[in-house]
Amino acid sequence: MATPHGRLAAFGNQLIEVHIWLREELEALRDALGGGARPRELRAHCLTFCSALDRHHTGEDGGAFPRLAEEFPELRPVLDELRRDHRLVDDSLRRLQALVDGTDPVEALRELDSLAALMETHFVYEEKRIVAALNALDVPDWDSSRPPFLERSS
Repeated sequence: MATPHGRLAAFGNQLIEVHIWLREELEALRDALGGGARPRELRAHCLTFCSALDRHHTGEDGGAFPRLAEEFPELRPVLDELRRDHRLVDDSLRRLQALVDGTDPVEALRELDSLAALMETHFVYEEKRIVAALNALDVPDWDSSRPPFLERSS
């Protein structure tokens, strides 16, 4: 179904799809960590997930959020809060990577659980607060080339 701007899916709806994919990737990482994956495989999976999440948040901070702030100035406090969350997630990802590299599965699982809780809270808040605004945006460049915050490949 096309939107008024001719897109097959609105940007906000695509954001929700990316969040679902990231949740699934996080669960796969948790399964690998809890299932006794070999350290090399675990590090590779963690690096892939961490890179995808970092690309998503960097794309939001550098592309989507400035565009939203320009079009919807009333969202600036929300966007500032989401950026603060991104820094917290980044700190957790660094701790997780260090724990995985050190092969401490118990501590790594704890950090992963903390990260999962933080991400879930962040995703739900983001979806409630900015999806409608993203759906209303008309950014022709995003129609022709998927922006980094909407990419789903690892």
